[in-house]
Amino acid sequence: MTDDIAAGPHTDGYLGDPAVRAEWDDRYADRRQLWSGRPNGALVAEVAGLTPGRVLDVGCGEGADAVWLARGGWDVTALEVSGVALERAAGHARDAGVAIHWVHATLTEAALPPASFDLVSAQYPALLRTPDAAAERALLAAVAPGGVLLLVHHAGMDTQPAGGDSGFDAADYVWPSMVAGLLDDDWDIEVDEQRPRVAPDGGAGSHHTDDVVLRVRRLR
Repeated sequence: MTDDIAAGPHTDGYLGDPAVRAEWDDRYADRRQLWSGRPNGALVAEVAGLTPGRVLDVGCGEGADAVWLARGGWDVTALEVSGVALERAAGHARDAGVAIHWVHATLTEAALPPASFDLVSAQYPALLRTPDAAAERALLAAVAPGGVLLLVHHAGMDTQPAGGDSGFDAADYVWPSMVAGLLDDDWDIEVDEQRPRVAPDGGAGSHHTDDVVLRVRRLR
């Protein structure tokens, strides 16, 4: 389920719930550009001391993080449910002259090699919860021994009431605390904190001022 940058993503080979794809395609189609086009500040800060290797970018959106990682020497696999977003991401990668492996799937349906990524990055992901915690376990399962899982979310959203203007119900989604609750002795928590967000100007979500950052390392 991966493609090189010359071919671009095959959006007709999607693996996952069609309703999830349609929802996110609609969100992206409503705007010519949904995000800022610059890498997330928490990712830039946390990756600074890491040696480039294989990275999985979960929910890559329009590709800003994936392109930035590839420019930094990482071997990038970028996963996204929206075909609209993937086409934009592929265009940005072509413009940057970097190679990225694209996966058009939900995390739980993607045929990813287990325990094979030196970094799994999930920046503000909209991972739907399942009764068996499949999404949380898929994040952890992708990390290689010695590798890092970096999970970043907007602080406070998990305690907001359902509905509102966006119709967003935080209870439907995976949050860092849920992943932390699954950790055992095979994992070391390196960062688990709320801190001011280094937010790129423009793009959806720019009004959020604080991040929750969970960085854990797989020991074995």
